[in-house]
Amino acid sequence: MVACAIALGANLGNPQQTLEAAFQALNRPPDLHLVAQSHLYQTAPVGPPQPDYINACALVETTLPPPDLLKTLLQIEQQFGRVRRVRWGPRSLDLDLLFYGQQVIDTPTLQVPHPRLGDRAFVLVPLAEIAPDWMDPTTGHTVQTLSQAIDQTGVRRLDIAPP
Repeated sequence: MVACAIALGANLGNPQQTLEAAFQALNRPPDLHLVAQSHLYQTAPVGPPQPDYINACALVETTLPPPDLLKTLLQIEQQFGRVRRVRWGPRSLDLDLLFYGQQVIDTPTLQVPHPRLGDRAFVLVPLAEIAPDWMDPTTGHTVQTLSQAIDQTGVRRLDIAPP
């Protein structure tokens, strides 16, 4: 089993309900096991004008190789009605593979660690909640250190505890 970190985000429909259901969906495939999930966080959008996002992070364990895990994440997005129209546009569900163990992957279809991880408080804050000591293999810094080094303005934790 390989430990992986996944970012979740949504801002269409009922995002809180969507993320709660998405956590459950991450635990359904037989080769994917949800280990931990963060609180939900409300954040301002990046990109074109749109509603605020609800974001979270999950830790999973899997036996899937990275391309198959990505395929599974894209299938889960589609189950929640994800349609890709505009870059950084509104979405029913977004699942990003942040870390796959300590591997560095750079292919035309997959980059791990996620290339914009270090710039995104809406990812680092919830990830630091559940994996503060995870070492980013490209920077050598822990998630906690990366989170503390970024402006966290506009990232508000909701009073909804993970199960």
